[in-house]
Amino acid sequence: MSEKQFIHRRGAELAEFAQSELSGRVLGAAFEVHTHLGPGLLESAYQRALAQELHLQGIAFASQVGVPLYYKGVALDAPLRLDLLVEDRLVVEVKSVAALEDIHHAQLLTYLRLAKLQAGLLINFNVPSLKLGIKRVINTLRTSANSVPLR
Repeated sequence: MSEKQFIHRRGAELAEFAQSELSGRVLGAAFEVHTHLGPGLLESAYQRALAQELHLQGIAFASQVGVPLYYKGVALDAPLRLDLLVEDRLVVEVKSVAALEDIHHAQLLTYLRLAKLQAGLLINFNVPSLKLGIKRVINTLRTSANSVPLR
């Protein structure tokens, strides 16, 4: 079963559709960054460059947005930060790794769940062609940790 079939089977197609236009604009900005910088830099360089490109394109975003973490009703002092939050509805996690792994997907899905958001993008800039480093993630807004895939 393909990832797209799995997503639709879980009933998240409306969330995916609602975010597709915004995702497309963000991915366009990411392709622009990758075209100019290429692979091989640190995540922080790509994050700053993507933020600059989003700014140049007039796309509203915030960098390093804090996500509250609660454990059994108690707020924890834990430094959870979203790389980019675009238009208060799309989380973008920037990576510069050899390959995206299941743990990266799980991290973004958990961030989406904690932030009560539906859609996110994992973008790995350390690839020869950026289309090989993109993964869309949809959260069906389940409140339990069971929505996070385990290895």
